[in-house]
Amino acid sequence: MRFKTDENLPSDLAELLKQEGHNAFTVNQQKMQGYKDDDLIKVCKHEKRALITLDTDFSDIRRYPPKEYHGIIVLRSANQSKAVIMALMHRVLPQLKLEKLTGALWIVEENKIRIR
Repeated sequence: MRFKTDENLPSDLAELLKQEGHNAFTVNQQKMQGYKDDDLIKVCKHEKRALITLDTDFSDIRRYPPKEYHGIIVLRSANQSKAVIMALMHRVLPQLKLEKLTGALWIVEENKIRIR
């Protein structure tokens, strides 16, 4: 799969995705820091990439209807340390083999993954 990780995530997350055989770039690698949400998601759509972010604005399905995108994963945790974020992503990886991400919104919390 093709992913873009938001600037609010550790670059190690993109590296983890690459180690798992995915194509992943960070917002920082593509010099897109500071892009507005609407512009960022348009780039993801154009590049056919799923977005991974901590930004809960992307969980608004009225503003960002999942069916229009190649996938949105919103990681949610009170503790946003690198270790916690990486642990959340380790929970997502097996699900990528079981569930369709394209056209879906995944809200990933410490104890569950909600898919819309």
